[in-house]
Amino acid sequence: MRFDAVSTILKREYLTRVKSKGFWIATLLLPVAMLVLTVVPTLIAMKTRASLRLAVVDELGGIAAGLEERLAAAERDATRGGGLLRRDRQPEAASFRIEAVPLDGDPAAVRDTLDRRVLAGELDAWIWISEAGLATDRVEYHAETVSNFITQGRLERALSRAVAAARLERAGLDVEQVQQLTRGVDLDTIRVSKEGSRAEAGMAGFFLAYFLFFLLYTMVTIYGQQVMNGVLEEKTSRIVEVIVAAVRPFDLLVGKLAGIGLAGLTQLGVWLAAMLLVSTPGLLGAMALGGGRMPVVSALHALHFLLLFLLGFFLFAALYAAIGAATNNPQEAQQLAVLALPFLIGPVLFLMPVINDPDSTLSVVLSLFPPFTPLLMMLRIAVKMPPLWQILLGYLLTAAFVVGLVALCARIYRVGILMYGKKPTFAELWRWIRYA
Repeated sequence: MRFDAVSTILKREYLTRVKSKGFWIATLLLPVAMLVLTVVPTLIAMKTRASLRLAVVDELGGIAAGLEERLAAAERDATRGGGLLRRDRQPEAASFRIEAVPLDGDPAAVRDTLDRRVLAGELDAWIWISEAGLATDRVEYHAETVSNFITQGRLERALSRAVAAARLERAGLDVEQVQQLTRGVDLDTIRVSKEGSRAEAGMAGFFLAYFLFFLLYTMVTIYGQQVMNGVLEEKTSRIVEVIVAAVRPFDLLVGKLAGIGLAGLTQLGVWLAAMLLVSTPGLLGAMALGGGRMPVVSALHALHFLLLFLLGFFLFAALYAAIGAATNNPQEAQQLAVLALPFLIGPVLFLMPVINDPDSTLSVVLSLFPPFTPLLMMLRIAVKMPPLWQILLGYLLTAAFVVGLVALCARIYRVGILMYGKKPTFAELWRWIRYA
């Protein structure tokens, strides 16, 4: 292998991409978009207070007053705040104005009156609590719009507690004592690590792992496709015939993979630096996001992410380069690209089992299977750092697999870039591998 030729091709592939405006627009746009789509809505929701003017028809008596009391208590708790990623908290504090409507006269007439008041804008909604409805655990909710599911959720929880209290009183039980004895508990999730324990919401860890997994998945796929399209473009324009007159096909392939991979690494470096900055506990605390319960992207996470991106990129880029060399147009290339799909779809199928139990035998074995290692090992690292020997073994096995795969695909590439006409059969591809 001529390193001077490889470095020349590497520089060309790298500089062609990083000097383009589109590259830097996409690179800088993603962190800004992620900040806008995640932090800004949360901050807006923290300052937003939905209001609902609610009329209550209580046939049983006593439930409306209990409902108003519990809604007021829930509003006070929400206003005081709490971890945004806790299941018992909502970022939006809802305000309820309760109007108890007595059931005087014909029920149908009362319903018509309430409907008219809703349509006139005097009320937002009304509910009807009846003996028959509670026998089936149902309460009627009437409104001009029923899409305010967050506010409805608050109302439903408070109404359930008020109805339960009324049922206990009718059964002759001490409501406060029963509620004290049957109140639920919340898990205060603390993540233990060598750097020290810190509070972190369970859903926060899940979303971090999910985000890093699909970011890696997307980057490997996009840059692998770029390699295939680049090879195909050079082949169809016959430029490659001029290039291979001065450079060996293997050197051309290695230089192309290294240059495009370095461009992807540059883009990921910018993104990870932005994630490291945004997820620092000090910044999160200053922005009052989650009370320290948000996940933190460490420098070790970023390092593993970059290394696994390189392994995943070379693995899939070698496959895509061979596909591009063996085909004559984009349509043929897309048809043959299904060969790479099992390696991409496989990790997605095992996403939830690995997140739920990263130390299970299934998770360990799959993360050490070289085609799955870049994606599933990153998933395990994001959820819970695996033992060092498993990480090193995964790197070693995947690196060996990548070297063998690059050598194998280079044989197809060496013959395919100069072959034109019909799409080769699998038997012909095998002959190229054997005799190239």
